[in-house]
Amino acid sequence: MTKDIINDPEHYTYWWIEVRDFIQANKLDYFQWNIVKYICRYPHKNWLEDLYKCQAYINKIIKKEELLHKDNIW
Repeated sequence: MTKDIINDPEHYTYWWIEVRDFIQANKLDYFQWNIVKYICRYPHKNWLEDLYKCQAYINKIIKKEELLHKDNIW
């Protein structure tokens, strides 16, 4: 039997819950979605590339939060 790399790729189905199911169940926004996706798959797919992508999305959230709460930082 062949592995279904389209619907069940190993780098997303390694955990006890599929990444997409976790994201959907928790109604994550786009930036959060990508952070979870990249942090979960990095050891199984693109290593440092995925960590840098995760970091980029974390930085986007930080920028967004800084703009939203510019008067209340620290």
